Amino acid sequence: MRTKIVAGNWKMNNDKKGTAALIGALQQNGNSTARVIIAPAFTHLAQSVALTADTFLEVAAQNMHQETSGAFTGEIAAPMLQSIGVRTVILGHSERRTYFNETDAALAEKVKTALDYDMEIIYCFGEVLEDRKANRHFEVVKEQLATALFSCSAQQWSKIILAYEPVWAIGTGETASPEQAQEMHAFIRQLIAEQYSATLAEEVSILYGGSVKPANAADLFQQTDVDGGLIGGAALKAEDFLAIAKAL
Repeated sequence: MRTKIVAGNWKMNNDKKGTAALIGALQQNGNSTARVIIAPAFTHLAQSVALTADTFLEVAAQNMHQETSGAFTGEIAAPMLQSIGVRTVILGHSERRTYFNETDAALAEKVKTALDYDMEIIYCFGEVLEDRKANRHFEVVKEQLATALFSCSAQQWSKIILAYEPVWAIGTGETASPEQAQEMHAFIRQLIAEQYSATLAEEVSILYGGSVKPANAADLFQQTDVDGGLIGGAALKAEDFLAIAKAL
């Protein structure tokens, strides 16, 4: 049975005090039968790990470098994350691809390093509006997955969570319809089945990310192949994030 997951990407938000306050609000009001993951800023990861110990909340990093040490000013390595108790990392978010020019080839290196260190990955991918309008969205998604992930062994997929994020629906207020989300998620699952096996494909959790809100979460999560969500803006409000988690 696939794991249901809701992950909150806090992006570049919340200082130390704000981080503690949001975690406190989530703990005070929340519980969930799904996995609930939060991804605070790098500067507050250690704090967040300490504050969420023995609670229903898990902590992930928003990114990591493919090298494990060296002259890479400002970057964070997998061993550094592990040293403070972080074992899950988001890779390939559309903002990293857009603003920091991360390519599928570079992400393949990050994926390899993360798996070499036995880290869990939330791997993000998805098409831009131009690709969708040109009816290239399936082709784009297939290429993104094949380049970064299809060299992984079947065993390594136990450490991979997928997050489909149509770029045209991130921070725009637009959301893929439940039917559009299901269509793509089913396509993704079929790709995995063809590359590996139907059994493996049925075990991989595929999250939807793109302006998920309490108002649309239930409809999205009711789709057969949508196993949860990667949440952006709504993850910064405890009430909204918990409502989304409870929709699973």
